[in-house]
Amino acid sequence: MENFLIGLFLATLIIALFTTRLYRLLMWYSLNSLTLGALALLIGSRLDDGAMLLTGAATLVLKGGLIPWVLKYLSRRFGLRRQITPNIKTQYAIMLVPAILVFTFYLAEPISHMVAANANNVAISISSLFLALLLMMEHTNIAPKIVGFLMMENALFLLGTTATEGMPMLVELGIFFDLLMAIVVINLLLRHEEAAS
Repeated sequence: MENFLIGLFLATLIIALFTTRLYRLLMWYSLNSLTLGALALLIGSRLDDGAMLLTGAATLVLKGGLIPWVLKYLSRRFGLRRQITPNIKTQYAIMLVPAILVFTFYLAEPISHMVAANANNVAISISSLFLALLLMMEHTNIAPKIVGFLMMENALFLLGTTATEGMPMLVELGIFFDLLMAIVVINLLLRHEEAAS
């Protein structure tokens, strides 16, 4: 089941790369976060780790529901364009995605040797990090860049959760605080873009 959820996490990220509508991109981010929250709950129940269960529940509520809703509300409020055409053509992106996946599996090989269990999950987490970075780079609009940044945070969460068999609650609380600060900065950026247009 964990492998299925990790595969689903990667699939939602790859589909988000080819999305050309803002609300659909937010939906894929929400599904990406829900998958991550379910994975954290599954690992937390297997390890009988209360902090991990709490982190998984917070991920489901905050990242899977609240943050996409806030982003949708802000995009409506500031009248952002819903059409978000990537700068990289689809045929090039189709070639780029497997190249990134293969490259990151080789890149993560030395690290994977240090992790006894879930070695492949480290490579998938680093792949997700690079794919989220690609999502940020292939758009000029600010909204997809924000979603790319949030998906990068999800990839880091996946790395911490699967590679270390549970992340300390204090670290995850710090990440949630960073996300709240990011939402404040996003609001300011959207106001700036509205004023500039």
